[in-house]
Amino acid sequence: MRNWFLLLWLFCLLTPALAWDGTDSQTGEPVEIEKGNLVREGLDIEVYDHAADEYRNVTVEDITRYGSSVEVEVYDNDAGEYRTFEMEDD
Repeated sequence: MRNWFLLLWLFCLLTPALAWDGTDSQTGEPVEIEKGNLVREGLDIEVYDHAADEYRNVTVEDITRYGSSVEVEVYDNDAGEYRTFEMEDD
């Protein structure tokens, strides 16, 4: 039984936090949509903007799949502008 708990603890320790990685199409800077955000048109989500080094509140405007990537168009509520993210499709 003790080995089972040890394996479970190691699994939790070694399992990385899941995030959806991508790039801002206009700036080329990385962005992350963290686990727990439901990315659907019309919903508000939180995005980590590496260029600004902060979280941004955005509204999802459109989602389009292109081969191995997903284009997510958003309205950045904090900056008051539209942005497009090219997200990796794992």
